[in-house]
Amino acid sequence: MSKPQIILKPKKEDSLLRKHPWIFSGAIAKIIGDPEEGDVVDVFFNNGDFAAIGHYQIGSIAVRVLSFEESEIDYNFYKKRLASAYDLRLAYGIAGTKNSNCFRLVHGEGDFLPGLIIDVYDTTAVIQAHSPGMHFAREIIADALLEIMNGVVTEVYYKSDTTLPYKAQLDPQNDYIRGSYKGNIAIENGLKFYVDWLKGQKTGFFVDQRDNRALLEKYSKNRKVLNMFCYTGGFSFYAMRGGAELVHSVDSSAKAIDLTKKNVEMNFPNDDRHEAYVKDAFKYLDEMGDNYDLIILDPPAFAKHRSALHNALQGYKRLNAKAFEKIQHGGILFTFSCSQAVSKEQFRLAVFSAAAMSGRKVRILHQLTQPADHPINIYHPEGEYLKGLVLYVE
Repeated sequence: MSKPQIILKPKKEDSLLRKHPWIFSGAIAKIIGDPEEGDVVDVFFNNGDFAAIGHYQIGSIAVRVLSFEESEIDYNFYKKRLASAYDLRLAYGIAGTKNSNCFRLVHGEGDFLPGLIIDVYDTTAVIQAHSPGMHFAREIIADALLEIMNGVVTEVYYKSDTTLPYKAQLDPQNDYIRGSYKGNIAIENGLKFYVDWLKGQKTGFFVDQRDNRALLEKYSKNRKVLNMFCYTGGFSFYAMRGGAELVHSVDSSAKAIDLTKKNVEMNFPNDDRHEAYVKDAFKYLDEMGDNYDLIILDPPAFAKHRSALHNALQGYKRLNAKAFEKIQHGGILFTFSCSQAVSKEQFRLAVFSAAAMSGRKVRILHQLTQPADHPINIYHPEGEYLKGLVLYVE
């Protein structure tokens, strides 16, 4: 049976010719057939030439391109793409090591599987679908994953209740689709932590900050560290291993603070250098003194859509201004944005504005981004979302 066909408008083909993996609804001239959410469709240029094959969905992004060549989207297709993604992680040295057993195996468009995220924690892979097409393909993806991982992964947990389009009415159930629960302790650069993929944010932990946490460790010796928006405390226990004098972790979620305490205790039992507080970040920054000479600001995304961009930039400016006001002379500030809608330039300008308000001397030591297991498809710049600065403040 032939697949539904998407015919593009004559002057809306340029982005596809540049291999951008999204086709917007406004670029479509005609739809032949009656595709439903998640169906595989063939896409043609207006002159009748084949353009791409992808997953169809109702919305602004109408097709997420799986291939620019005529292909069968079947078990072998997913197996080949997953094997390529795994090979990259092995080559980078983040997979297949005893020192770390957690990494991102698939990063959506960056691994040529738009709409799909897979994070690995020890023997468990957590799959997150961001498109109906990947939701419907979850079973064959899980089987292909287990085959190419060959015993490295033995359980697959599916977690997409908050990531699929609400209008699609797919009602996904978070649950194991292969294997069953065998524990939730993972290792990153020799440090252990509990991962809450059952009820935690995203897939349970933010593996995208791994390299930046390791960098923080090098700056932590004898410093008084404040970890804002600490979530599960990743930066906190790296700072402790780095020899910090004290580490304070702050988050508005009591559940996050409980998990931070458990993670710190697992790595540094009975270590009184660490304290954790359930408190709003801005309120804590307002009320604290000038006690810290290393501060981490890693807030959740202030802007998930461009419509929220102005307010997000004001939020980053206000947050960083508080840190510049309170940090000790000779202090180091690690500041981040994970908002895809905020560019590197916009984030840097917001931090610059905050620094200018403080009147302090500030130097950039490092400009940070996401690690190699979160690759960016060069034809899809939207895949670059994490940006950070390490600043020396006098």
